[in-house]
Amino acid sequence: MNRSAHSTPNISWAAENTLEHLTKHLGVSFDTEMLRLALTHRSYAFEHDDLPTNERLEFLGDAVLGVLVTDYLYETFQNEAESELAKKRASIVSTVALAHVARGFDLGPHIFLGEGEIRTHGGNKDSILADTFEALIGATYLHAGFDAAWVIVERHVIPLLEDEQLMGAGKDWKTLVQMAVDKNGLGAIEYKVDGTGPDHDRTFSATLIIGGKQFATAQAKTKKDAERLAAWQSLSDIEKA
Repeated sequence: MNRSAHSTPNISWAAENTLEHLTKHLGVSFDTEMLRLALTHRSYAFEHDDLPTNERLEFLGDAVLGVLVTDYLYETFQNEAESELAKKRASIVSTVALAHVARGFDLGPHIFLGEGEIRTHGGNKDSILADTFEALIGATYLHAGFDAAWVIVERHVIPLLEDEQLMGAGKDWKTLVQMAVDKNGLGAIEYKVDGTGPDHDRTFSATLIIGGKQFATAQAKTKKDAERLAAWQSLSDIEKA
């Protein structure tokens, strides 16, 4: 099969067993064209005659995921205040949490990426993995409704409530870092932030520096999220310092 730069991507291009692999691990069936769209990152679309991207499906999947998770939390934790439910929801639908889920069933190699993203290991970036996972939820909802989307959420997202580390993804990590630094007198806090990529698809990298010592570096689609994730990944080392 010739891979013309102007042709629509075939499911087998990403991996020969993409449809079988995702059906098995997500527990739902897919319309093949809808699946192709869900896996088409903007970087691939821009390099292939402006094909449709998965962004609309991601938008839909984000909303479907939010409804299903909110409904579950509301029914399950009936004695908890709205603020506590909101924290739980923020944690298990965070970019970090959804990327963790996506890595769990090896989604990265099945995403259609442009050459630039391939060179920079886009298939392992939190933002791309999380967005594509949401697009898969959106595709599932369109194909088979809320019940089918719930199969994915129940199998892969709800169990994150038992993961103590990932449940912290929604916390105010920058404040916790500030408190730990002040307590231990470690010095001035600085977040060194760099942005890469075109304006329509920027990725920000933030490195936490305390008293001249470098701690964790994290990437995200916004400066704020990159700084927050760098703080999160640094906190245990700061507390040991």
